[in-house]
Amino acid sequence: MHISLTPTLEKSIREKVESGLYNNASEVVREALRFMETHEELVRQMKLDALRCELRLGAEQADRGEFVAESMEDIIAEARQRRNG
Repeated sequence: MHISLTPTLEKSIREKVESGLYNNASEVVREALRFMETHEELVRQMKLDALRCELRLGAEQADRGEFVAESMEDIIAEARQRRNG
C-alpha cells in the first residue's frame, strides 16, 4: 500500500521513529490507526450511553404520567438528527 502524507505528518512520523519509541514508520502508522479505532469506539459508546440516559429519563417521565406532545415521527426525526449531528 502506498499513502501520501503532508510534509508535517511525514516530519511527525520521522520524529517518532528518531525518538526510539518506534522502529519504523509502519509501526507509527499502525499505532495511530489503533488509536483512531479506540477513539471511534469511545465516541460510539458515549453516544449510546447518552441515548440510554435519555431513554431512562423518558421512561421515568412516562411512569410519572408526563408525556410529550410530539408525534412519533417527530421523535424519530429528532433522534436521527442527534445521531447524525
